[in-house]
Amino acid sequence: MREDMLTIGAFAKACRLSPKALRLYDELDLLKPGRVDPDTGYRYYAVAQLEQARLVAWLRRLGMPLARIRQVCALRPADAAREIRAYWARVETETAVRRDLAEFLVEELSAASVSVSRKDTTMLELRYCAHSDRGLVRPANQDTAYAGSRLLAVADGFGPTGHPASSAAIDALRVLDTPEAPTGNVLNLLDDAVRGATDAVRDAVDGDEEDAGTTLTALLWTGSRLALVHIGDSRAYVLRGGGLFRITDDHTVVQSMIDEGRLTPEEAATHPQRMLLLKALTPTATPDLRLQDAEPGDRYLLCSDGLSRVVPDGQIRDLLTSAPTPDTAVHALTAAANEAGGPDNISCVVADVVDRTTT
Repeated sequence: MREDMLTIGAFAKACRLSPKALRLYDELDLLKPGRVDPDTGYRYYAVAQLEQARLVAWLRRLGMPLARIRQVCALRPADAAREIRAYWARVETETAVRRDLAEFLVEELSAASVSVSRKDTTMLELRYCAHSDRGLVRPANQDTAYAGSRLLAVADGFGPTGHPASSAAIDALRVLDTPEAPTGNVLNLLDDAVRGATDAVRDAVDGDEEDAGTTLTALLWTGSRLALVHIGDSRAYVLRGGGLFRITDDHTVVQSMIDEGRLTPEEAATHPQRMLLLKALTPTATPDLRLQDAEPGDRYLLCSDGLSRVVPDGQIRDLLTSAPTPDTAVHALTAAANEAGGPDNISCVVADVVDRTTT
């Protein structure tokens, strides 16, 4: 045997892949042996193959699927690095969603064994206001904004039937806006309502699904927490302790490029595809669902991108902080967007979490 060749056993030990894995990767054309004995079928590997084998081993430890590993291994190092970064960004996003679900299940199952009086779960309530404005450029307003004692929602319609789409989505969710706190699993209730909203939007666009639709961002109040559903590029924020925190992720092409490290936030602001959605409210798209703990003094903002795209987060924070009521806040935010040119429809919902025992 040549000095630059290793048996499958020696090669497996050097690259930390089992002989069984090496045989599988040979069959999949992922890592072919340097030589196969024609009589015994025994595999030999070149020492020079160790670098690629170690890369395969590391990527498997990351959990990367074999088909994607094959693609990465075929790339130049710089391109492979970008592909790995993009893969890991998606893993972190998916892990965050699963973490939120796990935390919700732990809380729900833990609470099931504890008797909590109704008084303890209804100490907080919302004070709210919704407002929608055409802006200064668009010929019509395709946004819909809604605020009630249980439901806060913003939908940003697009295409020739954008307004019917956004209205249909909000109308379908309004069944949740009841005087009593939702009973049962609140995320399941919200998920079921969103399925109904999806069907309503499909009926509203009447065959124009490829050219028309809507985003949807909504919060359902349980009396102590908020259940969030989000899809598209409208946004939800919470003002807490003087800081403004975004609690949604934009489902846009430029946001995916930022997550993958291919674009900076500054570059995204002027990118030609900055308004291109990756997901909207359709039967094939899965919205984000999560629970948000509420605290007295929280101020929540839901808005369409007609606000967030032209008014910086710092200015949004200042306006939310200085406005004494939700009503003055939504009108101050709308005015700021119009002062910035009002290039799109502007919708805002602002809600304060207040302790009823102190008001």
